[in-house]
Amino acid sequence: MRIILASGSPRRREILAGLGEDFEIMVPETDENMDTADPAMLVRGLSLRKGRAVRERLVAAGEDIRDTLIISSDTAVFCAGEILGKPADRADARRMLSMLSGREHWVYTGVAAIYDRREAADVARAEVKFSRIDDAEIEAYLDTGEYADKAGAYAVQGRAACFIKEVWGDYLAVVGLPAQTLFDLLLREFNIGLPGIRQ
Repeated sequence: MRIILASGSPRRREILAGLGEDFEIMVPETDENMDTADPAMLVRGLSLRKGRAVRERLVAAGEDIRDTLIISSDTAVFCAGEILGKPADRADARRMLSMLSGREHWVYTGVAAIYDRREAADVARAEVKFSRIDDAEIEAYLDTGEYADKAGAYAVQGRAACFIKEVWGDYLAVVGLPAQTLFDLLLREFNIGLPGIRQ
């Protein structure tokens, strides 16, 4: 079976590689805007959109996709009734981090699988509690550039780890690819077990 990860995220690549899978990377070109205030619906929909974009590219290239599994994912942070996606710029990242400071928020990650033209998706979530971070700490973090291309303007597995007081739920949902949700989705919907893990 050919496995394609439809993502340019190094974090998702590392998680899937850590599971012992051989896979290819294809970065989808999609619009990541969706008109919904529901974070679960947003990440589920965008995950499917990314996978479909890669499938369409393969079909357009005339490739046989009958034994191809496409995995895609999307993450959003939900705090105080607002969905926080990737920051538009440094000022937007500063606003997000100031909002998260000293508060609890939810991280939603959708994961989608497309196999033999069939598709399915699910959502994992985790609750994260930030410590209080002052303006100087925020500016120092922004100086690292780590906030760029990260939902909520932070990377839990990076320098922002020092801001995290507690995580309840699926930690890998916060990182960006919830392995258990992916396993369960593949088994439930396609009767596929990833080699060496679940058959």
